[in-house]
Amino acid sequence: MAAPGGARRWLLPLLLFAGLVRGASAVFVVKDGNGTACIMANFSAAFLTSYDTKNGSKSVTFELPASAEVLNSSSCGKGNASDSSLEIAFGRGHTLTLSFTRNATRYGVQLMRFVYNLSDTGIFPNSSSKETKTVESVTDIKADINTKYRCVSSRQVHLHNVTITLRDATIQAYLSNNSFSREETHCEQDGPSPPPPTAPARPSPRPTAPESPSVSRYNVSGANGTCLLASMGLQLNVTYSTRGNTTVTREFNIDPSKTTFGGSCTAQLVTLALRSGNLLLELQFAMNASSSRVFLQGVQLTMTLPDARDPTFKAANSSLRALQATAGNSYKCNAEERVRVTEAFFLNIFRVWVQAFHVDGDKFGPAEECQLDEDSTLIPIAVGGALAGLVLSVLIAYLIGRKRSHAGYQTI
Repeated sequence: MAAPGGARRWLLPLLLFAGLVRGASAVFVVKDGNGTACIMANFSAAFLTSYDTKNGSKSVTFELPASAEVLNSSSCGKGNASDSSLEIAFGRGHTLTLSFTRNATRYGVQLMRFVYNLSDTGIFPNSSSKETKTVESVTDIKADINTKYRCVSSRQVHLHNVTITLRDATIQAYLSNNSFSREETHCEQDGPSPPPPTAPARPSPRPTAPESPSVSRYNVSGANGTCLLASMGLQLNVTYSTRGNTTVTREFNIDPSKTTFGGSCTAQLVTLALRSGNLLLELQFAMNASSSRVFLQGVQLTMTLPDARDPTFKAANSSLRALQATAGNSYKCNAEERVRVTEAFFLNIFRVWVQAFHVDGDKFGPAEECQLDEDSTLIPIAVGGALAGLVLSVLIAYLIGRKRSHAGYQTI
């Protein structure tokens, strides 16, 4: 068992480049009865989930706070050789548990469990339920024995209806020298170091990119009428590892004829959900009350890739600021827009016209054109202006030259 008070933490505040403060990272330490560290973990984490209120479902995002502490129920296992666990507590009854296993050469987080208390009004205001929920999932967080797991990139772990995003993570279990090892095992998201080439490799044929996706019209309605109108073509740009351990990037069009859609309307969030076979794509629109700006805030994708090493592909981001327009207006863009959701997933949107929240029946409000369309309009104007100026300059030079040539002759 971990020794009482066996968690030493040094707080390292992380700031977003945009100036927003994220949850502080911290070093969490589990020690055995002799005071020897067996687990060390340094990361920051964000949690995304939804819960029920009287006004419908509500999504919430919150950070692992700086006040989080290691529980004494954490364990080093027997002789630092069997299963061990790190249990972190915060808020009013929330716990995050990382359970480790090992073999002769590798160790990893076999299971990640999150317990959250819906009666915590600071995180779940107006929750219809006051119960405590538990979600868990296996993970692919693994490292070689006597090395630390290192992942600078943000990576997500999906636990049923909760998505946990780990950032700048350093994790090590079964420590041999009471501190992090110098050797590292890097996560796939950071990319492996390429091995030295032994022979010139033949370039593999690139998959033929699909044509632009078909544009379709979507709408979402709630108790107060329509809350979303959209007309757009959608394409998924996905990067993944195949069973042959080759990294590929492929594009998949959303076929409206094979897609069903629905969604939900709340005062804080408007969601459009698209389902096609084993694919589920959710677009979440939010509104900034102070600026009255409506924008695409979240994208979540779950799909099956039969040739992938891990056939279930998941990606989510709830901190986007795309497709922005003033409340009551629509956003319109004829040019292709590429929305970066994660490093492995881009959402390509074609000929989009969308309006969320303040929608009048089935009619779009005044359109706010995207910057890409404005630039495409300005370019021919600028080129035409430059050509007109050139022609005018040549004409003026010709007239001046002709006048000077006449002035050089005298009457006899």
